[in-house]
Amino acid sequence: MPAPNFPQSNTAELPRQPRIVARTLQLLLPVLVLSGGWFAFTTWIKPEEKKRRPASLPQAPKSMVVELEVVDFEPLIETNGVIRAHNEVNLTAQVGGPIVKIHPQFEDGAFFEKGMILLELDNADFATAVSGAKAQLAQAVAVHAQEETRAKQALRDWRDLGFEEEPSDLVLRLPQLREAEARVDAAQSRLEQAERNLERCLVRAPFDGRVRRRMVGVSQTIGSGAPLATIFAIDFAEVRLPINTNQIRFLNLPEEPEDKPVELELADSLDEAKATTWKARIVRTEGTLNDRSLDLFAIARIEDPFGRKTGAPPLRIGQPVMARIPGRPLREVVVIPREAVRQLSRITIVDRESLTIRKHSISPIWENTTHVIVRDEALQNGTLLATANFNYTPDGSVIEILPSPADNDDPVAAKSEVQPSTE
Repeated sequence: MPAPNFPQSNTAELPRQPRIVARTLQLLLPVLVLSGGWFAFTTWIKPEEKKRRPASLPQAPKSMVVELEVVDFEPLIETNGVIRAHNEVNLTAQVGGPIVKIHPQFEDGAFFEKGMILLELDNADFATAVSGAKAQLAQAVAVHAQEETRAKQALRDWRDLGFEEEPSDLVLRLPQLREAEARVDAAQSRLEQAERNLERCLVRAPFDGRVRRRMVGVSQTIGSGAPLATIFAIDFAEVRLPINTNQIRFLNLPEEPEDKPVELELADSLDEAKATTWKARIVRTEGTLNDRSLDLFAIARIEDPFGRKTGAPPLRIGQPVMARIPGRPLREVVVIPREAVRQLSRITIVDRESLTIRKHSISPIWENTTHVIVRDEALQNGTLLATANFNYTPDGSVIEILPSPADNDDPVAAKSEVQPSTE
């Protein structure tokens, strides 16, 4: 039986079509990836357009202000000095000899009173000298008595002989009598000297004071005039205060002994809190200015510096102190805070109605670290002073006044802290 005759198919070309499709996809895939990336970059990473802000109006300068006031101001001159003893001496021996005893009052830093025995020397030789002087005096007195008797006897003998003229000095033995009187006086002087030397074996305090440094010890043999210690008086102390020549005109400094002292207050320069103070008074000034600084030095006195009578805190010799000296009151002046004063002594005044500023130059008559004192007709009660720096702001500019922390009820101005003088 013959085989059926089927139509022939192109089986050899069937595997080629899938290869063409795969090849086409292989070529198109990178193009699609790049296109998608570019679309994402242009869509998502496109920078946003900045929104333009509407133009704002320029802000006015701001400042706090101080309402000025015409007052009477009492300046305080601040200066510094060092406490010193007004009477410091070297205690010396008036006689020589071995030291046999030192009393408790004769130690470094110890207090003593006038007449108190501080040190004792061996007095054996001086006691012997006193005994010898007494013997010589007794002998001289006896010789004087004999000569006096002989002189009286010579006068009686002259009269018994019946001579009418007056006898001469030789007849009356007056030269011998005068010699005997001189020997008595000399012996008396030697005894007094010996007794003084014996007394000087007890070294006594010449005044109420304190020992700065003792220089001798027990068993040490010293000579006449040898230094024993450095001592100083404690009834009062002094401090030498330099005053600038520009500040002298504000003070009434005493020049003569009858001039009124200037009262002042001292504070400890080593105490940051300045909690302890002492009263003092300027009693005199030095007659010359300092060669280098041209300062005038005033001498202030502190009574009872160690507080032994008043119980006040003690001062120390050599202690640095700060002095505040009240000056003559300045009448009808304006007190300006120093932070409101700019270079070339210029301030900024604010018009109360228009709130515009105006620069004004001042001439200080007094100044310190916190205030500048002026006397100016342009500055009256109620004048507003700006405290901010307006060096580069032109006159006539309008400012905004900030509230003052010192016066919440009135934000326009803050009163000056300077109080009127009570004088």
